Amino acid sequence: MDIGGFQRFSLIDYPDKISAIVFTRGCDFRCGYCYNAELVLPERYPELIPEKEILDFVQTRRGKLDAVVITGGEPTLQPDLLEFIGKVKKLGFLVKLDTNGFNPELLKKIIEQKAVDYIAMDIKAPLEKYQTVINVKIDVNKIGESIRLVMNSGMACEFRTTVVKSQLNKEDILKIGKLIKGAKRYALQKFLPAKVLDPEFTRRETYSDAEFAEFRQALSADVEECLVR
Repeated sequence: MDIGGFQRFSLIDYPDKISAIVFTRGCDFRCGYCYNAELVLPERYPELIPEKEILDFVQTRRGKLDAVVITGGEPTLQPDLLEFIGKVKKLGFLVKLDTNGFNPELLKKIIEQKAVDYIAMDIKAPLEKYQTVINVKIDVNKIGESIRLVMNSGMACEFRTTVVKSQLNKEDILKIGKLIKGAKRYALQKFLPAKVLDPEFTRRETYSDAEFAEFRQALSADVEECLVR
């Protein structure tokens, strides 16, 4: 595994569980608001962390940690992701996978093998606006396929969207709600203009609390639970 970061303790990244977080290097998107630029841009990659170092640590935390979260970058770019997940599961931990959904082929294998316990998929925008947010050309049908896979997986899951006011209007957010209609959990994430991939985004903003409350109310027709983070 190409691991560029490791957080030993988190109370917020796996719902209702105490977790450690593994950050993989590399991503196929270039979202301007990304706060993990050092995991996205090869010229800024941090030093590799040996996989054994991660596994040795979590093994010592049995009974104190519940889970390991694998995030990025984009974890599904890792050719040995399934093998690494298996090693973590063998140690007795739950596993949560964060993904951008652009690798439905691997996602299907992960779901079919019940390899993880929780999936969180980012939805960047309505499908017709995807490329304007991620700044690369992609086949958006792959995003739609991944949404269907996660929705029908039968496992604990959530969808989430980082909301930058200049990129997504209310209509866009409601379109995403229709895209994931019936989802159990959808999180709207407030954009924080701090450490970002594109410095121009430090001058951008998100919506007010009152506006997010309106979005939540409107989305209640399509998703079971809508959170604002």
